[in-house]
Amino acid sequence: MMDPIMDLNLWITLCSVGFLAGLIDAIAGGGGMLTVPTLLTSGLPPHIALGTNKLAATFGSLTASITFYKKKLFDPTFWRLSMLFTALGAIIGTLIVSSLSVSFLEKALPVLIIITAIYTLIAKNVVCNEEGLPDPTPTLKITQSIQGFVLGLYDGVAGPGTGAFWTASSSALYKINILLSCGLARSGNFVSNFCSLLTFIYLGSVNALLGISMGVFIMAGSWVGAHSAIKFGSRFIRPFFIIIVVIMSCNLAYQAWTQ
Repeated sequence: MMDPIMDLNLWITLCSVGFLAGLIDAIAGGGGMLTVPTLLTSGLPPHIALGTNKLAATFGSLTASITFYKKKLFDPTFWRLSMLFTALGAIIGTLIVSSLSVSFLEKALPVLIIITAIYTLIAKNVVCNEEGLPDPTPTLKITQSIQGFVLGLYDGVAGPGTGAFWTASSSALYKINILLSCGLARSGNFVSNFCSLLTFIYLGSVNALLGISMGVFIMAGSWVGAHSAIKFGSRFIRPFFIIIVVIMSCNLAYQAWTQ
């Protein structure tokens, strides 16, 4: 099997994809729908591809989450239950995927990514204009816990589209505007990425050099994307995301069914 790091052209391609993925992920989520299949086609085994993607994605999600926090679009105290259960779900999800066979993952991951891309394309986002956070009620705490665990679990098992799922579900569940939803999504994504990464490292399923290289470019893309999202708001986010998802869906369908 070819070592992707030894091929300079492939390395440049992966880092370029990293920048684009960071840009996408910071704006509306879904950057993993681009990075995971790219890592798979580079020749990495599925478990290593997922672990390496988590390392790279952690750079971008940290950059974007800090940006939204500084802009007061994420309150860590208010969302602490969400983050706690996200961490728990991510660890369990990573342990689950580590037990699956390579042949199964090679067949399942492209299909899962295509389904995710199609869903995020056709799903109607709940558009809310409320500027503040919802009232802290017992029901809210239960909702936060369930949402965090489910999305953390999914991110641990696969990952692509997690940010988009965070954004869409947060708008629907809490009736908050899209920038607050994006702030929560970026922070939730960072927590699940980081916890899943630690688990993959423990399992020895991370290509550190490639992950760090991609991560640096993802950070740059995330910085640009986060500031663009905050500056232009939902009028920029929604059309941009639809265009990117259409492109990725077509690309993934071609890879899945013609090779």
